[in-house]
Amino acid sequence: MSRWIPPCLLLAISVIASPAAASERAFDKALTDFRALHRAEVKRAGIVGSSFYVVRDGRIAVADHLGDQDVDTKTPVDAQTIYHWASITKTMTGIAIMQLRDRGLLKLDDPIVRYVPELAGVHNPFGDTGEITIRQLMSHSAGFGGATWRWRDRDWQPFEPPSWEQLKAMIPYTEVKFKPGSRFSYSNPGIVYLGQVIERLSGEDFEVYIDKNILRPLGMVSSYFDRTPLYLLPHRTHSYYIRNGKRVEAPFDVDTGVTVSNGGLNSPLPDMAKYVAFLLGDPTRQAEYDVVLKRASLEEMWKPQISAGEDYTQGRMAKTTWSGLSFFLDQTDGIRIVGHNGDQNGFRAYLSLCPDQHIGSLLTFNTETREVENDPGNRDMPESRIALATDSLCKAVARK
Repeated sequence: MSRWIPPCLLLAISVIASPAAASERAFDKALTDFRALHRAEVKRAGIVGSSFYVVRDGRIAVADHLGDQDVDTKTPVDAQTIYHWASITKTMTGIAIMQLRDRGLLKLDDPIVRYVPELAGVHNPFGDTGEITIRQLMSHSAGFGGATWRWRDRDWQPFEPPSWEQLKAMIPYTEVKFKPGSRFSYSNPGIVYLGQVIERLSGEDFEVYIDKNILRPLGMVSSYFDRTPLYLLPHRTHSYYIRNGKRVEAPFDVDTGVTVSNGGLNSPLPDMAKYVAFLLGDPTRQAEYDVVLKRASLEEMWKPQISAGEDYTQGRMAKTTWSGLSFFLDQTDGIRIVGHNGDQNGFRAYLSLCPDQHIGSLLTFNTETREVENDPGNRDMPESRIALATDSLCKAVARK
């Protein structure tokens, strides 16, 4: 049965609907352009496999999978494929620290030596190591160097130090490289020290704590750390390097050992989409999400702490990038972008959020085309060009 609608009401409906419709058209166009770029770059660069997801208003809006998870068996990438997320793990480490803060077990400006007293033994030419805080470790401004295992140059050596005792033994040979709090320097050891805080205050292994307090509450049931459970092994993607024009397979299914808090997460895209939905927030699910971390505490992590503009490896890899607390922050055409990048063992991964537009993206590759360097040229490698192009989706949604 048809119903008569007054012309004035039709006009009102069209006026109201037009901005939303225009925004959707702009998003569709931006998505078409991005997909063309993604496919072309992956093919041109010889990347074996890649996946791309968009989460809008708490739901998966885009789910793209390209190529293979194993070049030898030609097993295609799909929704069950498990990627290594490398340093994106650090965002969960930061959330765990905020959980402990909110429970009254620590303060962000507490000295790290209160919880990891062994660090009093580092070489610190700038003063008292007792002045280095948890906040500085979360913002990469504590003065510690970048790599955790600088001495690996043989195949027989472990992928990363298996135990804390090995890093502890190196503390007298560890140097604070600048006055803590004075500038930014991306630091893997600093996040390992935060992992020790989590273990010592919770009484649980880092992996167990994160599983209980982040993964399970968010329903990330196929996510785990380090070695893959046997039942998930068929879905674990291999990884590759391209060096001097040749593809070389990286070690399969590695164990990040004591550095797990810095880069040990493995997860399929649907699980990571649940994480993105949590980070973006949803008023209808806020009571559920507050069990993991209250919205105010999450937003606190997204406040600028120190400029990271001299680093071209994280966030949008630009002079305008800032470090928050375990996240990187930027602005592009007035749009706030929050995220983190990851690279390890042939994997490259990008988590990018536009919180004000309620949109987030996940982009991952099982092939590294060139070693990451702290140089503006890092923005021009294939993985970076694709990652930076995701900004266009946020811009499309933001148009009025």
